[in-house]
Amino acid sequence: MNIKEFLIQFFNSTGIANFFKDTGWMNLLMVVVGLVFLYLAIKKDFEPYLLIPISFGIILVNLFPEIYITYNEAGEVVSRGLLGWLHVGVECELYPCLIFLGIGATTDFGPLIANKKTMLLGAAAQIGIFVAFFLALFLGFNFYEAGSIGIIGGADGPTAILTSNRLLSLSTDPTSKDLLAPIALAAYSYMALVPIIFPPVIRLFTTKKERLIKMEQLREVSKKEKILFPIIVTLIVSIIVPSATPLIGCLMLGNLIKESGVVPNLASTTANALLYICTICLGLSVGATANGSTFLTLSTLKIFALGITAFIVAAIFGILGGKVMCVLSHGKVNPMIGAAGVSAVPMAARVVQKEGQREDPSNFLLMHAMGPNVAGVIGSAIAAGILLTIFA
Repeated sequence: MNIKEFLIQFFNSTGIANFFKDTGWMNLLMVVVGLVFLYLAIKKDFEPYLLIPISFGIILVNLFPEIYITYNEAGEVVSRGLLGWLHVGVECELYPCLIFLGIGATTDFGPLIANKKTMLLGAAAQIGIFVAFFLALFLGFNFYEAGSIGIIGGADGPTAILTSNRLLSLSTDPTSKDLLAPIALAAYSYMALVPIIFPPVIRLFTTKKERLIKMEQLREVSKKEKILFPIIVTLIVSIIVPSATPLIGCLMLGNLIKESGVVPNLASTTANALLYICTICLGLSVGATANGSTFLTLSTLKIFALGITAFIVAAIFGILGGKVMCVLSHGKVNPMIGAAGVSAVPMAARVVQKEGQREDPSNFLLMHAMGPNVAGVIGSAIAAGILLTIFA
């Protein structure tokens, strides 16, 4: 072998050579996308806990595709790299459920228990899921793909990943599995953009008089109520919507561990170490699915358009539900708290708080908004269960 042949062989073995292949420009573009997501996560603080591992997963798989999964022409798995083995946790629905366990251990259902009517606002916000579902069908997606896209409107990343992973695996279209990456990225991207998306929607659908409404202080919730709540919710939801049991069960178990007060080490481990380990694994696994050749398609653009539509519709119906409650309560409910009915905890509730103080610095709506906000977590899991019951 002469020097020229050696240099050519060496160049062909580098990652740079991949960018000169037929789809190489797509991989290069996805590396840039990954870097942009990293910038948004680190500099703009957009969902950094998930966007950082997702972004790095995108960069890794587009620099070295073999780090994920290699398929043959029949779509069968030939080999798995590091991220491919991590992705097994997504395929068997392990990470989303364990993340819900951790979320339960960090969630206070007190505001929802103190004002149970706000559960209706969490339910109203889930209408965005079904609006996006029917729009996806109209745009040519099949039922499994439409259900996976619709769940973006629930504003809950783990729920979106679990639901879409199961539904897409049932689709007879072999390209359906490629939609998991854009669905996951759309869900987490728009969750991070809630502080930008929601304020103009809130101002458009509420009047200044409504935004100035001050709500009465919530009653104190007893420890007994907080312990009974996760048990009762698990029993009711599991009986009515069995498909929602994995998510609801893990969420409520995590909350019960926290509220029982007798296992502080379990509560601490679940809310911290377990939650963050699974978050890293989930983020890398999702990012690894965003290979340029499968991600950069017209379907991806449609998914992102449908995702933001689902978010906006969810906020609108939450606000409209708040308006109805405002009328029925003779002006005692601020309609803005309905916008917090999506599952983006606690960002949506914080947006409502900021909008309230924008009109009146002495108006404190955070705890009132947390009621529909945590109800949205339950509501999105139930909506996911309904979709799985219908199609899976």
